[in-house]
Amino acid sequence: MLHSIKQGITLDELELAGTLEDIGVEMLDGDNAMFALTTFATEDESVSAGYFGVRRSRFRLPYTFHEQAVVTLGEVKITNEATGETAHYKAGDSFFVASGTNTLWEVVSDSFTKHYLAVD
Repeated sequence: MLHSIKQGITLDELELAGTLEDIGVEMLDGDNAMFALTTFATEDESVSAGYFGVRRSRFRLPYTFHEQAVVTLGEVKITNEATGETAHYKAGDSFFVASGTNTLWEVVSDSFTKHYLAVD
């Protein structure tokens, strides 16, 4: 399998996948709808990849998995709540978050999408 990551993918190109609370997020402000499109998953789902998107919002996300991601649309500020370190990511930027990291997300654009690779 070879999959190219598409830059500029919009929420309209993804599927409504429930709410952020469904994945253990604590909403602080904004829209709680989440959008997704899986591009790969192992049979036991211990490794998965796909697109994930949200609208402008602010929320706490405790990572229970390792994730590498590429921002495909929009901007987000992610804060490591243990250290206070904040990083600002825009389309084309990549980031990695280790399992066990508690994060604060602030989606500063009207919408945000990323392509991720997650490992349990």
